[in-house]
Amino acid sequence: MNGEVSPEQARKILDMLTDGGAMDELNTPLALHLSSLALELDDAELAERLLLHAKANASDEIEQGWADFEKLKYDEHGIDSFAELGAKSELIEGGTSLAAAISHHVALLHLSQEEYEEAQTFASRSLRLREKVEDLSGISYGLALLETCSKKLEDYDTALVHGTRRIELAMQMKDEEAQIEAMADLAHTQATVGNFAASKDLYEQSLDLSVEREDLSGQLVARWGLADLAEIAEDYETAMLQLSDCLHSFLNAGLPTPLAVRQRIEDLTNFNSQGTGEKSKE
Repeated sequence: MNGEVSPEQARKILDMLTDGGAMDELNTPLALHLSSLALELDDAELAERLLLHAKANASDEIEQGWADFEKLKYDEHGIDSFAELGAKSELIEGGTSLAAAISHHVALLHLSQEEYEEAQTFASRSLRLREKVEDLSGISYGLALLETCSKKLEDYDTALVHGTRRIELAMQMKDEEAQIEAMADLAHTQATVGNFAASKDLYEQSLDLSVEREDLSGQLVARWGLADLAEIAEDYETAMLQLSDCLHSFLNAGLPTPLAVRQRIEDLTNFNSQGTGEKSKE
């Protein structure tokens, strides 16, 4: 769900479109969308019925391919089944977007099994297909995945290239949410290779956008990263300030502060207290 409707409202919409003979009128794309919604509402039985309906009512090979793809995911098939479907999809006229989505999924499956080179291979294939149809959002997802693969393989130069391109693409699309995430990811990579000034600048840019958009998740990631950089520089006061500001952001929004933030503030407080005590003894 996109957050614009409550689970109760989503349930009513789902029931209205599927109860009785209403499902017979659903086309394949809508049935697949509703199947995803049913899974979010923990209604696996309805989700499967919708998937079977989508498959039975596909109007062409592309719709059939999307239905097969979603059914394979629902049934939790292995990598080989998806790879075979992806190869078939590339032979379908107009099936480029489908093939790209399947290759991306295969890459994610390899990544989950810590098979990073294989993940990189399929992610690269997916990216090339998405570039072919100028799917900017898909390209953005692909770059994020390739950046992750490169980090896992400790190929940080390539990770920096993918991360920089992600930011440029997010700015081109005027997608501030994507910018926030891409900047934070690239900041982490820069810190990993010791480029602390570049990392700090990126985290601060990500934080500024997050504050502007009232994006608490983005603020958490950026402030956490800035606290890391401050601790590396042994500037514990700044680290504490970043974590405290993060805590207050959640409190002001009426939301519980993540436990990790509270624990880190406590650990840093104890560390500072121990340091003060040792200096007093001297």
